[in-house]
This record gives sequence, C-alpha cells and structure tokens, in this order.
Amino acid sequence: MYSAIAANKRNTIIIIALFVGLIGGLAYWWGSVSGNGSSAFLIIGFVLVYALIQYWFAAYFAVAMSGAIEIQKSDNPRLWRTVENIAISQGMPMPKVYIIEDPAPNAFATGRDPKHAIVAATTGLLAIMDDQELEGVMAHEMGHVKNYDIRVSTIVFGLVSAIGVLADFAIRMAFFSGGRRDSRDNNLGAILILIGIVGWIVAALIGPIVTAAVSRQREYLADATGAEITRYPDGLASALKKLGEYGRPMRRASSSMAHMYIADPVKPGLVERVFSTHPPIPKRIERLRNMGSKY
Repeated sequence: MYSAIAANKRNTIIIIALFVGLIGGLAYWWGSVSGNGSSAFLIIGFVLVYALIQYWFAAYFAVAMSGAIEIQKSDNPRLWRTVENIAISQGMPMPKVYIIEDPAPNAFATGRDPKHAIVAATTGLLAIMDDQELEGVMAHEMGHVKNYDIRVSTIVFGLVSAIGVLADFAIRMAFFSGGRRDSRDNNLGAILILIGIVGWIVAALIGPIVTAAVSRQREYLADATGAEITRYPDGLASALKKLGEYGRPMRRASSSMAHMYIADPVKPGLVERVFSTHPPIPKRIERLRNMGSKY
C-alpha cells in the first residue's frame, strides 16, 4: 500500500514533466512560426500559471461542474456518519462532504491531498444502496484520498485543460490574423490553426491515454483499499453490481472529470470501451469476491 502511494507521487512528477515538455514543444513551434521567439516563454508561463491555478482550485471546479452541494451532518446524517466513521477508523482528516442531485448512482473524490479532500455522492446512489454498500462505496472514495489518487487526478485534469486553452487561443489568434490582407499574416493564421488542431488532438487523445494508464490501476487499488477499510469486500462488490446494472449516464456528466467517479458517468454501460478510465465492472467484482473469501 505504501509503495502504491509512493508510486502515485512519482506519477505526479512524471505526468507534470511530460505535459510541460509537450506544452513547451507547442510553444516553441508557435514562437518559431510567428517570428517572435519570446512568445514561447510567455505561453509556457501562462500555461504553467493556469495549471497551477487548476491544481489549487480544480476540486472546486469539479464540484461546480457536477452541481454538487456541500452538506453538514444534519443535512444527511447517514452519508455524513458513513464518511466520518471511515475517516476516524483510518486516522484521516474529515473531508468535506457533498451531495449531487442526480438519479444516476455515482460518487467521486477530489482535492490536493487528504487535508483538502472532497467526497461526493449522488442522490441516486443514496437511494439504491443499503448501508453496507454505501460504506463500501465511500470506503473506495476514501481509499482514493488515502492513496493520493486525487492528487494525480487533479493534476491530469488541470494540464489537459491547459492544453485545451492553448489550442483555443491559437485558433482565435488565427482568425484574427486571417482577417488582414498581408500574406504573411494569412500564412501565420494557417499555421496557428494547425497548431490549434494539434493542441486539440493532444488534449483529446494524449490526455485520455495518460488518464486511463493511471486510472485503471488506481481503481483496482481503491477497491482493495476500500475492502481493507471495511473488512467486507462483498459490500463494495454488491454496490458495483448495482452501478453496472443502472446503465444510464448522469445528467451533468463531463468526460473531462469521468476518471474521478467510481463508475463512468458518461457511458456507464460500455465498461470495456477503448481509453476507458475504469476497469470493467465484472473484473472489479471478481477481484472483490476473491478478496472476500480470505476474510
């Protein structure tokens, strides 16, 4: 378990290095074709500041995107006490607890670290899960917090967004340049459009590949951590079975934060799709059932 936490911290550094290198390459290309080499440094500085802002505030962006509302113990004692009991048993800080008004059962965790963690559950999850299943789901989410998965997810979310912003900026600059009569500006506009397209391809393909590479094993690890916390793997296995059977997307599902949820909120039925950030639910259930035989 401790080696997995250390691996997550190493993954954070590797992911940052890869994305910064990629952004640096796009910025250098931009500076070369525009004839203004110093613009590359300005672009890199902008993207790094943007990514840093995302790192510090991505949890709140995720909450806003999902429509989650923060609660206190009196608002939903069942969910609050479930999370509180897990936090106490693991010696972890109590995270902020949110509820999402959505009939689709799901849950996610986000934040920079255990001291700044957020866990959220949908009203649909609370409606269909019994107490043991709810405990299994929230133990899974607290497992993400304990294993620092939330830090990796937050950084991936921020850097992929930064590349998307860079691509959008390039395309807007291209249209601005294209409105002039100077042939050099027109050529620059065409190149900026190409840079923008490359940026969007990177954001659409490289981001999901990196996310999937990290997320699938992190989901298995969070399942194992959740089973270790509750000492009852069958509770989470039963919850996953219900999640797999529901099969309808969330109302405010966002593909950019799909990797944060316990089950794919966009295409929950296609558990074996290419680039999926989640392992197939049947395989997760099988692993948990095998763990259950050992307790």
